[in-house]
Amino acid sequence: MKQPRAVVMGAGVGGLTAAAALHRSGWAVTVLERAATLEPVGAAISLTPNAQRALDVIGLGDDIRALAAWRGDGELRTPGGRRLARMDGAAANGRFGGPTVLLHRATLVDLLASRLPGDLVRTGAAAELADPGAADRPARVTVADEELEAELVVAADGIHSAARGVLFPGRPGPRYAGFTTWRIVAPAPARPFTPHETWGRGRLWGTQPLLDGRVYAYAAAFTPEGGRAPDDERAELLRLFGDWHRPIPDLLAAVEPGDVLRHDIRHQTEPLPAYHRGRTVLLGDAAHAMAPTLGQGGNQAIEDAVVLAHHVAAGDAAHAADLPGALAAYTRDRLPRTMDIVRRSALSSRMPALSSAPAVALRDAVVAAVSRLVPGLLLRGFDGIADWRPPGPQQGRARQGPGGPDRSSRAATRGRADR
Repeated sequence: MKQPRAVVMGAGVGGLTAAAALHRSGWAVTVLERAATLEPVGAAISLTPNAQRALDVIGLGDDIRALAAWRGDGELRTPGGRRLARMDGAAANGRFGGPTVLLHRATLVDLLASRLPGDLVRTGAAAELADPGAADRPARVTVADEELEAELVVAADGIHSAARGVLFPGRPGPRYAGFTTWRIVAPAPARPFTPHETWGRGRLWGTQPLLDGRVYAYAAAFTPEGGRAPDDERAELLRLFGDWHRPIPDLLAAVEPGDVLRHDIRHQTEPLPAYHRGRTVLLGDAAHAMAPTLGQGGNQAIEDAVVLAHHVAAGDAAHAADLPGALAAYTRDRLPRTMDIVRRSALSSRMPALSSAPAVALRDAVVAAVSRLVPGLLLRGFDGIADWRPPGPQQGRARQGPGGPDRSSRAATRGRADR
């Protein structure tokens, strides 16, 4: 039987996970990456237990768990340093089956790339979707002066996906979520610190440790779209956060202006009709861009990748007669789940977005009271997210949340049976 061909457009976290999962399940994979190198844009990424279990499928779950420097303990604070709530890492681990692991994106990309033969990834290859394909013809992708045909194309080409416009012309894409973000990786401050997120008036800051001793920090401000600092973004952070509690001023003093990344946040609040058309599927931000307030953008791309590979396993649904049903099952599994998380992420941004003094005072009082009277209530916001398990047999160490497989996993299994 001829080995089926897959072209993956984009070598970010989702694209590389898809390539590794498809390669592992019998596909002949080619990855096309526009950038000249695989060095990712961004600072760090948090992998919650759902993504770690997905990475078990390609044998990476334990490698990721070994990088855990932060076990989920932390605090929610005010800019002056007053604690509003405490996050209990042990309770989160017990509820969801493991810790959240924070690591540099470059580390994750290197680990994912290590699961692929070196000749599968082509950098400096700006690809365009020429034809999404159909049941009776392959999909076609053009790159430079070459055209590639494939039984499957995975469009993991990011939030500004050109492939999305080819599949669903005229549909609204991601829209501004109302806030901009900054990210830095800084040397550890001289004084020890407790990992924390701090909410101010329409602004927030978070500080978390990395395994190598450095610190990942992120900030956000609810501001009109397209803004830029008149001088540099480090100076802007100093204006916005320089008088907040330690270690925030220390971290800002330790980074250079060029080390600060700034991006407006966009999210896909209006769902697409499907995540596939013909022989082409959308994955990650190309399908369901979301606000980072629940930390699920990269995690959901990883989930997408292993669910897709599950449905199109070579020797099963990879060939012409079965592929349309397999891709429809992928849409059925992923669209409801990811759009629910898009909505939940948007809702979770409303609390730090408050800017009037009375509203902020009320918010802080309520959060403090709830944290004191109902410990663990904040963790419930991740129910149905962090306890997810991938469909089908797993490779490596399988972990199960206390509630067993969630509805999405069970639907994935039904989707294969339905075909």
